[in-house]
Amino acid sequence: MPGTRKLGRTTANRMAMLRGMVTLLLETGKVDTTLTRAKEVRALAEKMITLGKKNTLATRRQALAFITKEDVVKKVFDQIAPENANRNGGYTAIYKLGPRRGDGAEMARIVLLSEVEKKVAEEKASKKSKKAAKVEAPVEEAPVEAAAEEAVEAPAEETATEEAPAEEAAEA
Repeated sequence: MPGTRKLGRTTANRMAMLRGMVTLLLETGKVDTTLTRAKEVRALAEKMITLGKKNTLATRRQALAFITKEDVVKKVFDQIAPENANRNGGYTAIYKLGPRRGDGAEMARIVLLSEVEKKVAEEKASKKSKKAAKVEAPVEEAPVEAAAEEAVEAPAEETATEEAPAEEAAEA
């Protein structure tokens, strides 16, 4: 059940921290934090994205009451929520990073799945373009090599024709 972890803080302090982390997550697309905090942030961030999917004045005001930056609310309603319109929850993913060096706390990275899907699509597109470039590269190199061979042969012929008149002039 979300909101049951106290995280060693008072209610007001805990909610302020979570509001800031949700705002950062929605703004940048990822946040590195402890595993327990990430689980709390996930629940609240998914609620904000669900509000964004409704896109009414009332839901926009609810989001503004929780998210600390107006431009982030605009991003949620204009970009993030439409990207996740066909998805029923599960807008975020949590990846474990291992223990923190100082105190051994389990660290995690929480990421918006729409951001991950964009990166995967970009990587696939770049791989396809690289493959296409490799396939097209030999076809392009063949005419270049032929032109280079012709250029090498052409100066040899020109020098031969230039030498011939010089030899004829020397004989005369």
